[in-house]
Amino acid sequence: MAENTSLFVGGNAIGKTNILEAIYMLATGRSFRATREQQMILYGQELGRVVGEVGEDKLEIRLTVGEVQGERAARKRYLINGLAKRKMDFVGRLKCVLFRPEDIELALGSPLIRREYLDGVLEQVDREYRRSNLSYQKGLRQRNKLLERIREGEGERRQLLFWNRLLIKNGEIVSEKRRGFLERVNSELKEKGLELRLEYDRSVISEARLSQYAEAEVGAAKTLVGPHRDDFGFISQRQGKVEKDLGIYGSRGEQRMAVLAVKLAELEFVKEKTESKPVLLLDDIFSELDHEHRDEVLGLLEKQQTVVTTTDEHLIPSKYKKKVEMVRLG
Repeated sequence: MAENTSLFVGGNAIGKTNILEAIYMLATGRSFRATREQQMILYGQELGRVVGEVGEDKLEIRLTVGEVQGERAARKRYLINGLAKRKMDFVGRLKCVLFRPEDIELALGSPLIRREYLDGVLEQVDREYRRSNLSYQKGLRQRNKLLERIREGEGERRQLLFWNRLLIKNGEIVSEKRRGFLERVNSELKEKGLELRLEYDRSVISEARLSQYAEAEVGAAKTLVGPHRDDFGFISQRQGKVEKDLGIYGSRGEQRMAVLAVKLAELEFVKEKTESKPVLLLDDIFSELDHEHRDEVLGLLEKQQTVVTTTDEHLIPSKYKKKVEMVRLG
């Protein structure tokens, strides 16, 4: 275990995960657990801050409830060395890979969880992806508002042309970047001899498909095709056996090990794309892993800066504790 490994030990609900959430937010610009980011602000307060140093840069995210000391305020601001930045220019200064027990939802949960995972990885390492995804999401909201006005007889279909072109242009970039990442993960899984692959269920956006769904979109007042409807599945492909979707037919153990394998492949992807080692964030995962996979994860701790949380320090063998900086909470 490297000297730059920090181990936080404490009981449940004592604040260990808050530390990882802050680091993750500085890397991606978002929380991995709050449904509304204002929930991260201490109850009864108007302002919350996350601050960290990366090399010579001081990164800061400020959150407000929309008002500070009676004055209107931006709900979220990104700053580098005290200067306000756009999210697109802020994200990516710090890279991290997060693994926590709740990540099993990548296999079990909704497509939204998997899309947010793809965004969380790619926005850290690819500026073009950040720009295209931001433009796509803004355009999607405007197009959906226009579809609603058309349904109510307050808008015209020809007004869709501009938004169609914007979504197609940026959506193709987003989809292609996602495909490239999933293919790289599959390559890594194959190299390790694992009988697992990720299958990309891509929702193609094109003039033809938008025309195909034109009437249904007006009725629903929603854009029905595009990357915002993408998904991917965890597919077990054992030789001589029928393939199965682990999200539907896998055991909890199979699902957990599949997610771990993908997270380890993500780690290699980030290293390859950025030519630097991301911070590894491990949130109380060792009680969820068998000895073999626990040792595999512990072996990574010698290779990059790592922040670990656990309720039971005895889950980590003593040989790994020799150079660790341990902090007991509570």
